[in-house]
This record gives sequence, C-alpha cells and structure tokens, in this order.
Amino acid sequence: MKIGFHTDAFNSAYWSFEKCLQWAQKNRVHYIECGLIDGVSWIHGLGYQPHVALYEDPVLLRCKMEKYGVQFSQVDAAYPLSQADGPLRGVPYVMKAIAWAAQIGCPCVDTTDGLHAPEGLKDPEAMAMMKRSYEQILQVAEAHKIIVNIEPHGYFTTNPDRMAEMLAFVKSPWLQMNMDTGNTFIAGNNPVKFLQRFRKRVSHVHVKDVSASLAAALRGKDTGIAVSTCSLGGGVNADNIRKCLTLLRDAGYDGVLSIECEGQGGPMIEQSLTWLRQSLKALGIKETG
Repeated sequence: MKIGFHTDAFNSAYWSFEKCLQWAQKNRVHYIECGLIDGVSWIHGLGYQPHVALYEDPVLLRCKMEKYGVQFSQVDAAYPLSQADGPLRGVPYVMKAIAWAAQIGCPCVDTTDGLHAPEGLKDPEAMAMMKRSYEQILQVAEAHKIIVNIEPHGYFTTNPDRMAEMLAFVKSPWLQMNMDTGNTFIAGNNPVKFLQRFRKRVSHVHVKDVSASLAAALRGKDTGIAVSTCSLGGGVNADNIRKCLTLLRDAGYDGVLSIECEGQGGPMIEQSLTWLRQSLKALGIKETG
C-alpha cells in the first residue's frame, strides 16, 4: 500500500502547498491530497493556505510536484451535494475538479454530502436530487477517466444503507468510495463493519484516529470531523484502524492510505506517519511508492 496525507494537516499552521511538498519530500511520502479552491481567496493568495486553486495551471504544477517526487492521490471537491444548492454550486465545482484532475494526472476526485439533514428537503427528495447530480458528474468523469469517490462524511453517507444507494446511483466503474476510518467511527458506526460491506468499492482511504475526549463529546451525535486532533495510534480508534488495514490487505487493496490529522506544523503528523509505517510492517504490508 502507498502512504499519503491530506494537506488539511497544515491548515492551522498556515502553510503553503509548496511547504507541504517540502515536508513530503523530507519524510519520503510520495502521495498528497488537497482541497481545490474554485476562485480567489486572499489567505491562499498570500501563501497561508495549503490547498490549490483551480486557476493554477495543472501541467506546470505537476512539473513542480515531480521535482519533489510527489503526486496527487486525490483532490478534494467535497462541496455538500445534499444541500439545496448542491446542483447549483456543487455539481459545476466537481465537474471543473474532474477536468483539472485529468490534466494534472490525479486519479480521483472526492465528493460527499452535508453534515446534517438538508433544510427544506425530505430525505427521498435529497436522495433523488443527488442521484441526478451524480448522473451528470459521472458523464464528465467517464469522459476524462477519473474516479469519483463518495466519502462517508455526512448525514446520508455515514448511513451504510444510504451509502449503498448512492454507490448504485450510476452503474459505472468510475463511481467508488473513499473510506474514512474517523468519520465512520464518530458517526457511531463500526469502521471495520462499514469497510467490510464496501471494501470492493474502495479506491482511496482516509486514515484518521479519534481522541477519547472527542469521541465522548460527539460520537453518535455528529457525522464527520474536519481533521483529527490526535495522531494515529493516540486515540480510541487505533484498534479499528489496524483491523481495517488487515481487511484491506486481505482484499488486495494496493492504493493510498491518506493520513488525516492535525499536523501541529509537523510533529503530530510525523508521529502518525511513524505509527502507520510500524503498523503496516507488523501486518506484513509492504509500503510501496
């Protein structure tokens, strides 16, 4: 399996994307994931945000990343498609992200729903709206040969039955799932059982632990967390992560394990990286680059 990380780890440190590339090179991590910005943001323009804008030329950026020995595993276009404005704002955003990802050589684009039940829409109405949205999105994805992942992160997607419905919106090999060990846990699910049900549809994995205090405060009450406040192995989800790694190994998964945790400017995500590498070794899983 391959190891990567989400640049969300360095939001609080106000790093630039290039500084994240430097960290990846230093720590021998060859895969990176970041959010895409559709427009201009002052904090991004000043170099204080570790994400990438869609106005940045993908080919020139790819050349820069190659110098660091880093490539994208996935780009994040996770505007909540279950909201009433999902078709208006989310669908064009995801479509732009797909075309951009194809140019830079990124295989996957991440999508999701909202954290809560959408206002003004009954559940069947929201599901029907999302089905139409994914039908449009997958036309573009199939043309560009880019995988569209659905991430368990919200009201619908952390419900395994609803996730199954969503993965059946379009019969296409280009519609897959991004497993998230932290979001499934915080939503009150067993991450191992969740993964077991969908392991054949997983093309990308977010590896995220959950602190004891966060679990006590939010488990079963929320559907996702932006970023973990503890390193991998330092929370109450560590055993589930090991079991998920075992399931992935036995299923023949050879994709990216993308670390999601608060980086603290380096130390916390470095602890996560060490823990993950040790866990892979203990489970007989080879880290590939």
